[in-house]
Amino acid sequence: MTLLHEDRDLDLDPLLRSRVLENCLGRRPARIPVPAWATPYDAETARLDALLRDIGESEWHAPVRLKWYEDDRPVRRKSTVAGVIGHLLAVDGLVSGALGLADPLGPDVPELTPTERTEALWEALDRPANRSLRAPWRDQSHALVRTVSFAGRGVSDLTVTYGDFALPLKDALLERAFECWLHADDIANAVAYPYDPPSGPHLHGMIDLAARLLPAAVAHRRRAGLAAPPRHLVAAGAPGRSLHLEVEGAGGGHWYVPLDSPAALGSPDHAVAQVAMDGVEFCQLIAGHISPQEAAAGQDGDREAIRDVLSAAASLSRL
Repeated sequence: MTLLHEDRDLDLDPLLRSRVLENCLGRRPARIPVPAWATPYDAETARLDALLRDIGESEWHAPVRLKWYEDDRPVRRKSTVAGVIGHLLAVDGLVSGALGLADPLGPDVPELTPTERTEALWEALDRPANRSLRAPWRDQSHALVRTVSFAGRGVSDLTVTYGDFALPLKDALLERAFECWLHADDIANAVAYPYDPPSGPHLHGMIDLAARLLPAAVAHRRRAGLAAPPRHLVAAGAPGRSLHLEVEGAGGGHWYVPLDSPAALGSPDHAVAQVAMDGVEFCQLIAGHISPQEAAAGQDGDREAIRDVLSAAASLSRL
């Protein structure tokens, strides 16, 4: 009787590959290691590729409903598993272009937003998106990681333009890792595949990037008349009125978001409000998968400041 075991799930742990690689590289370090700032993208693309390897032909056509926030309202777009991979391929092409690599949309592509690039790639397909998109997406992600690994220091300072805004390459690859995880989760839900969030350190980096983008997002909404006017302007670099963002769970931490100017310094001594959220929940908010009204588990202090920051977080989302 001692040889009998309970039934077990035969699906491999999606983190198994990264743990095996980490163990191998720890014993014999790579001659050309992946820069630490590129490892979240490397890990998330590898996890998604493992998911894609396991799904059947018909599942590439499984419906996926993409969700984001636009003009303070939820937006939905129907796609398929293959269509989502095409979307990732098209937008990752912005990073390829910044590095001088081939653009999946072809040479001499005009400057397009991520949404416009996605629409252009979908429209250029001579038949509905299918599993044939996996190879070019995978090859491109490998080329990106290989290129930044061999490029050495300084490459992280390159700029990636997303149409109406730009990010340093270091942050752009982190943003692409975030996008890869969220859309991998969309795909996993569509095909009933178990899928975990990123590792704690990688999730922390993604949350930190979003927190750093929030002051500018609040200011942008203020210029559009969608956020309250500033109350106490201070000199650039000086501490100003702030919201304390407390993110709990793996990847969590504490951030102080300046409210009145993106040039101000967030400060615990000037906090007028606090929001406490789970890390994955916060990521769902900035991805536009949940509304600002659904988001915060704990809120305290200036209600106007809380509303402005949560709405700004949702406004970071896009197709």
